[in-house]
Amino acid sequence: MIKLQVIGNLGRDCVQREVNGKNVINFSVAHTERYKNATGVMQEKTIWVECSYWTDRTGIVPYLTKGKTVYVEGAPEADVFKKQDGEAVATLRLRVREIQLIGGKDSQGGSDTPQPVTSETKVAQPIEHEQSADDLPF
Repeated sequence: MIKLQVIGNLGRDCVQREVNGKNVINFSVAHTERYKNATGVMQEKTIWVECSYWTDRTGIVPYLTKGKTVYVEGAPEADVFKKQDGEAVATLRLRVREIQLIGGKDSQGGSDTPQPVTSETKVAQPIEHEQSADDLPF
């Protein structure tokens, strides 16, 4: 098995579709690497990864918006195609197995980072009351 892990920013809002009765969430992730070249000049290289997440767990869709930082993990695929002008272009695709938002707080002060979402993740129900020390399992 080959596994690819990427941390980067969403380049656009995700698109959720149904294909042959199954849900797929498509989005792109940009990872930018900054480094100094041999002459000491700062360089920047951005790699775009096109992601497809086949899942019935679509609760993460509202969070997958342009600019959000995410961690994605899955099986990589490489595609090569020719543009209209004849130039060959390679793309990196990822069939996502796990996704997690990385980030801070939303404007209301709550966390905008849900737990990691995988195909085995169960959706938790919101807690209706404040937990006390007696409610904790440890």
